[in-house]
Amino acid sequence: MDVASPLLPATPQAEEIARLFYVDLVIAGVIFVVVAGLVATVIIRNRKRSPDDLPVQNFGSETLEWTWTIIPVMIVTGLFVYTMKVMHEVDPKPVGREADVEIIAHQWWWEVHYHPSGAVTANEIHLPVGRDLLFQVRSADVIHDFWVPALGQKVDAIPNHPNYAWYDVDKPGTYLGTCAEFCGAEHAWMRIRVIAQPVPAFGFWVEEQLLDARPPTGSAAKAGAALFAKHTCMNCHSIRGTPANGDIGPDLTHLASRQTLAAGVFRNTPENLMKWVSDPQKYKPGSHMPTMDLRRQSFENIVAYLEELK
Repeated sequence: MDVASPLLPATPQAEEIARLFYVDLVIAGVIFVVVAGLVATVIIRNRKRSPDDLPVQNFGSETLEWTWTIIPVMIVTGLFVYTMKVMHEVDPKPVGREADVEIIAHQWWWEVHYHPSGAVTANEIHLPVGRDLLFQVRSADVIHDFWVPALGQKVDAIPNHPNYAWYDVDKPGTYLGTCAEFCGAEHAWMRIRVIAQPVPAFGFWVEEQLLDARPPTGSAAKAGAALFAKHTCMNCHSIRGTPANGDIGPDLTHLASRQTLAAGVFRNTPENLMKWVSDPQKYKPGSHMPTMDLRRQSFENIVAYLEELK
């Protein structure tokens, strides 16, 4: 099941935040019941029963005024102290080490680097279960916000100013997130998928990501590889093991193994890849991927090549 709710926490950090929410909710609920009850009591007890019936006038009570001042101050102070405790629990502690996962936000997709392995992917983040991981989050252009609700707090992605967060996923599964800071026309299509795996499965995935792209085998794929190198594709994208080393768009070395395309616009299927490659501006207007003026057969060949990048 894909999880996208902060009320279904998958990390100790998210559990602390969810617990704070429930405490706030209970306190707010009690306050609502008390205030609504007092208002109802005043209305019922002091309703006018006859034309000459007036309620007793009370022009001041020092005890009452102290009571409704001290109780709110105590509630707010308690919530402040508890909130500070939660912030201390979920914020990254100072460490003298490199981040385990580096997230770079772009308009409108996510670049992901793993240290020290050097694996690179896009929009789909694989994590080992039960490991305390330090994330570094930054932006390549405008301000973004990395948020996967089930993992914990939002982290601002700011140009030239990296921020950090700890995530320790303790439950295998797929966790959905998004950019939570308006960043332009396609902000809504800047989705994140976090796939938490047992440590052996994650290790196997990393090994696969470090492999060079397989050479194309079919005739259509070979023609597609030639077209990819001939046109502007290789100026923007990287494919490990080939001359393509662009850094404007996502790394495509293992594109076919990912679950989605265009940062969540499509499920990754050959039909959807054809739609995206042939007319990206139709499905994600304003994205930096241009619409190329090619024949349909050329697009089919390029898709055949990309489908072999597993």
